[in-house]
Amino acid sequence: MSVFEQYSPFIREFIYTHGWESLSPVQVSAAEIIFGSDHNILLPSQTASGKTEAAFFPILSEFYDDMPSSIGAIYIAPLKSLINDQFGRISELCDETGIPVYHWHGDVAQSHKTKALKDPRGILQITPESLECMLMTRSSDLIRLFGDLRYVVIDEIHTLTGSDRGNQIICQLARLRGKTGASPRRIGLSATLGDMSRAAQWLGAGSGRDTVIPDIPPAKIRWRLGMEHFYINGPDVADLPTPEGNQRKEEISMDPGYEYIYESTKDKKAIVFSNSREETEYICATLREIAEYRREPDVFLIHHGFLSASIREEAEMKMKNDEIKAVACATVTLELGIDIGRLERVIQQGSPNTVSSFLQRLGRSGRRGDPPEMMMVFREETALPNTPLPQLIPWNLLQAIAIVQLYIEERFIEPPFIRNCPFSLLFQQTLSIVASSGAITAKELAARVLSLPPFAHIDEMDYKTLLLSMINNDWLEMTDERELIVGLRGEKLTNSFKFYAVFKDSEDYTVRCESDEIGVITTPPPVGDRFALAGRVWEVEELDLPRHLIYVKRVSGKMEISWPGDYGEIHTRILERMLQVLREDTEYPYLREGALQRLRVARAIARNTGVTTNCILPLGGYTWVLFPWLGTRSFRTLRRYLVRNAGRFKLTGMEFEGCYYMTFKLEGGRGDDLMREIMQKIAEDGIDLDALISPSEAPVFDKYDEYIPSELLRKAYREDKLRADEIEERAIGNLM
Repeated sequence: MSVFEQYSPFIREFIYTHGWESLSPVQVSAAEIIFGSDHNILLPSQTASGKTEAAFFPILSEFYDDMPSSIGAIYIAPLKSLINDQFGRISELCDETGIPVYHWHGDVAQSHKTKALKDPRGILQITPESLECMLMTRSSDLIRLFGDLRYVVIDEIHTLTGSDRGNQIICQLARLRGKTGASPRRIGLSATLGDMSRAAQWLGAGSGRDTVIPDIPPAKIRWRLGMEHFYINGPDVADLPTPEGNQRKEEISMDPGYEYIYESTKDKKAIVFSNSREETEYICATLREIAEYRREPDVFLIHHGFLSASIREEAEMKMKNDEIKAVACATVTLELGIDIGRLERVIQQGSPNTVSSFLQRLGRSGRRGDPPEMMMVFREETALPNTPLPQLIPWNLLQAIAIVQLYIEERFIEPPFIRNCPFSLLFQQTLSIVASSGAITAKELAARVLSLPPFAHIDEMDYKTLLLSMINNDWLEMTDERELIVGLRGEKLTNSFKFYAVFKDSEDYTVRCESDEIGVITTPPPVGDRFALAGRVWEVEELDLPRHLIYVKRVSGKMEISWPGDYGEIHTRILERMLQVLREDTEYPYLREGALQRLRVARAIARNTGVTTNCILPLGGYTWVLFPWLGTRSFRTLRRYLVRNAGRFKLTGMEFEGCYYMTFKLEGGRGDDLMREIMQKIAEDGIDLDALISPSEAPVFDKYDEYIPSELLRKAYREDKLRADEIEERAIGNLM
């Protein structure tokens, strides 16, 4: 039988009514494996290739013929919006089949969740946080809910592999198997995966099954890609008429980059991506201001994680409507696989940090047969005559070119990073398991926790150190029967819904305008102050601090807003390719005139100053600059090594910019001699990572790190934040 013939009649009818001429390669491969084996499956395939249908067509066909006696399949996704989108698509598919589909996250009505609890069958679409809540609060009901669980589908796994949130899912699946005895097959979906074997190992950890990766040839690259560069002019003060015809005098940003973005999205359905919420807010406000000044319609929407569900959902609904020419300003929240119909163009403000992110964002456009289309826009202050050499290099532009070239030339995508010491997650899972158990001996707890796959590299002594600290600090309590229960501080922590998430959250304040919820901010401004949110400016009218509420009214204008954030790591291959961009003469076809001219100038500067041939250069006086061309973790390691050995090498005043360069003072010597000495020292002795971390340090990065003993934090920093091998390889290579 062909794959099509093995599908249930309602699936075949769905394919007919939607006018599909054929199944995609990923759909054929997935069906053959699901129908013909009991393996896990990793489905890496380009955006819009039908991965969701590839997984669910066979699953639903099986359920139609043999309905599970409990929830039969769990779909786990990293975003609520992705779950909402998939809920609509799969519900439509299952409308007349009798297979129920439920979605479950913080924005879903309790009545819908109650239906799932009363009639646990079919498919449950859920976030990791809501699944954690189920494991903790419904421990005695798990067999009824999941006793016949057959499949777990994990979407967008490139965002999860190696992260605490992804490892939390692997822990949850292992715990669910232990509680119910069910051993579901796992199906991982992603359009942008690097090291497939490592991703497959992560997906299958603890499942007891082999994980198969179908051999799907990569699709031919068909892109419409452009890059343009602009210099930023300062704000001008001008007498400009308002839309009502009145005169006003105010500062208007005469920024050609934003004007270009406006023109590039005019009369198009588009997304404007930024790498941060603050940039997204500012771009949206600026585009709205331009529209107001030109007396043109405000078609601009905004979408990021700090906005209310209603504002995000409004943006999603308007973007899905083919009749509306809307422009959404967004962060990663629209990067993932929400189906927003036929998107005509993607704009990227600046460079993405990863090849994976670039491909995800590019893939938002070009569906329904058209090639993806992206324009990257780079904005830069005009250099002053005394601008230091490192600041004359357009790092962001070079990074974008390197990302594009790495994929075109090598199909390179960053491999998943697997953490060895996820102590923050270990703390959370320990409390979760104790809370769901009621009482448990330390020996049994250690056996259950350390058997979870993400903790394979945690030794028993380190876990004993953590448990003793949790007992001493009242997170856990030892009973007279020598069993562990949740302590007083632990109860307060686990009783909050925020406990279920392993990513950092903040003390958010909800912003309301009359009855509308706008979103959240982290710091409440005083009454009368103004701030930006949802692409608008608001004035504070009233504060309800005990309830974390801010009441506002809308006012005109725009403002900048700042949230704390970590924008991710950059791989060493990207930095190495950036150096090659400076060295070669290639004029890439996707560069527009401004970007091409900027690259030509940068190459001339780099060659004339020696940047392309020397990693260390004088900047005048005692100041030198080092260009290591190393990714984030290796750069961090080298910087710490130089600081640690500053006395030996006579270095002072070290400063750095991202992972692009570092500057320092060097008295009484030459930089090239210094580099030879450093490389020889590293080649002979290697780098002792423990020596780079001060005994008094307690590096805090993850949500529960502040509750982890300092010695464990230092070990985690060494294992998961530092990397010596790339530096040592270069040092040895320089001496050969």
